[in-house]
Amino acid sequence: MKCVGISRRTFLGRAAAVAGGGFAVPYLLPSGLLGEPGKPGPNEQIGIGFIGVGRQGGFLAGAIKQSPLARIVAVCDVYRPRAEQSAKSLGAVPFTDYRRLLERKDVSAIVTATPEQWRGILCVLACQAEKDLYVEKPMSLTIYEGRLIVEAVRKYKRVFQTGSHQRSMAANRLGCELVRNGRLGKLERVIAHNYPSPWEAAFPAQPVPEGLDWDMWCGPAEVVPFHEDIFKSRANPGWLSLRPFSGGEMTGWGSHGFDQVQWALGMDHTGPVEWWTEGPPFKPPTYTQPESRQRGDALCSQPKVFCRYPNGVVMELGNGPAGGAIFIGANGRITIDRGKVVSDPPELAKEPLTDKDIRLYVSNDHIQNWLECIKTRAKCVCDEEVGHRSASVCHLANITRRLGRRLQWDPVKEQFIGDEEANQLLRRPQREKYKTPDPV
Repeated sequence: MKCVGISRRTFLGRAAAVAGGGFAVPYLLPSGLLGEPGKPGPNEQIGIGFIGVGRQGGFLAGAIKQSPLARIVAVCDVYRPRAEQSAKSLGAVPFTDYRRLLERKDVSAIVTATPEQWRGILCVLACQAEKDLYVEKPMSLTIYEGRLIVEAVRKYKRVFQTGSHQRSMAANRLGCELVRNGRLGKLERVIAHNYPSPWEAAFPAQPVPEGLDWDMWCGPAEVVPFHEDIFKSRANPGWLSLRPFSGGEMTGWGSHGFDQVQWALGMDHTGPVEWWTEGPPFKPPTYTQPESRQRGDALCSQPKVFCRYPNGVVMELGNGPAGGAIFIGANGRITIDRGKVVSDPPELAKEPLTDKDIRLYVSNDHIQNWLECIKTRAKCVCDEEVGHRSASVCHLANITRRLGRRLQWDPVKEQFIGDEEANQLLRRPQREKYKTPDPV
């Protein structure tokens, strides 16, 4: 075995601590203020607004703060203390209503890391407000919303980056290039990770913390009683494991792993055409008291899910790595994971790629790639269609596991063939005041 790769990149740089108390005071920069030679001044920098500054949002804010191309001018969070603390740390203006942030003329781009039920409406409204977007993965809660986001980005000519940051890791790019250039010979199958699907929670109500707009936090989803183990992203179990607000680890980690499969197979603008399951029926639990993810993950990893791509390659959800997959061909296997690629036998990766080989989009810093593309108006390494198609694989796997039967998928029409029940699961009901605009 030979490992060709890099250690795990801190691709976003060091995360700034988003802490502290008090109120952030709005301020104005002098008109025409410029920076030193080679260093953009405030008027030359991209004005960034953050919507959602919890665990991941705070991490992204720390990365943006380090870039000379951008400055954070506003932050929004439905939990007022968090918005105020983050704003004070970042020297920005705090908001609790995303609509007020979108109105600001000094905000030209948005970073959003909200729970997944918010992705559709926020992305479409930001496009309509002529803001560019960096959107945490998965970029959608449903395939229906994902396509609306793509349509909005194209209609309003926005620069869009999905937060699938492994596309900005050199080792991952190399691994996908090796597969794309036929180093495995005839590709036989792909083994991905068996990501668990989400389950339900019916927790007893707790007092809503002062300063939290719980109705707005639930947003498009049905309002449920507040509980801290729903409000937090990863807790006991946290909203990332719960169906109203997420696709579970199938979308949480699956959006990383399946994104690498899509890239390696050259399927960025399409996807699998057939889905099926093997094993016991799907029986998700309903948590009534806080507990770890262990029980829910075990129950929601069954049945096992399979799919077939248009080129005949079958992907199974099994013992593959969480950040990628195992690609098996006539000549051996290539394993891609976060920040590394391993070939077996080693000779598969020994010969360097040439200019005549297929070479993939080069980005070595996901945030910087987005900011540079905003300046040039070029496509990002993980643009709206790429992000949508990778998220769609996650959503299709969840639907297949839930229904437990063979499904035929048309990746052009984005519809199941001859299965109306399955097509009903391509979208979810939304509360009227938080509906994603359609048409965009």
